[in-house]
Amino acid sequence: MDRSKPFVITISRQIGSGGAYVGQQLAKKLNIYYADREILGIAAEKLSVLEKDLEQQEEKLQSFWETYFQISKYATDAYLNPKLIQPTTFELFNTESEIIKHIASEQSAVIIGRCGFHILRKHTNRVSVFLHADTAFRGKRIQDMYKVSEKEALEMITRTDKERACFIEEYTGMKWTDARQFDLCIDTGKIGIDKSVDIIIHFLESI
Repeated sequence: MDRSKPFVITISRQIGSGGAYVGQQLAKKLNIYYADREILGIAAEKLSVLEKDLEQQEEKLQSFWETYFQISKYATDAYLNPKLIQPTTFELFNTESEIIKHIASEQSAVIIGRCGFHILRKHTNRVSVFLHADTAFRGKRIQDMYKVSEKEALEMITRTDKERACFIEEYTGMKWTDARQFDLCIDTGKIGIDKSVDIIIHFLESI
């Protein structure tokens, strides 16, 4: 990797594996831009909707009927306020893809989730990282972060893993957990989250 030119680190992560923390620490130590909710905020502006409304759609697939009824709103009500019309998953994905590409073309950055590893697959100065951990480790972190019960944490893991896996397979044609599409895969539960940051930096320095 040529760090004298803009470079990108994409982080794909299982919920509770420390993706946001690792990304923030990398950005801080490397003195580069961190892009996570910032992507969502820009997308909300471009699509003329509230950020909190878009948040529920990220990295999730809509059912056929959800998409059908959203598209129908455009066709049946020409006077409907655009701010009341939620974009489809496809529209959101395309908008965020353009934002991610723009960020990568302008500056060095850490990109969290949103199929960044696939969207920037042709970027010549990119490293893709996948963070994962066992359920017990992730569950404990989710309990602490969100102040939920063990049962609720496990339900969040099951639901989110399924949603992200389906979303990524739909938009990339690849299995989310296929290690072959990443440059580096780290088990943060075994390695430790802070140590994972050091490993990624060492990896960047070695290539």
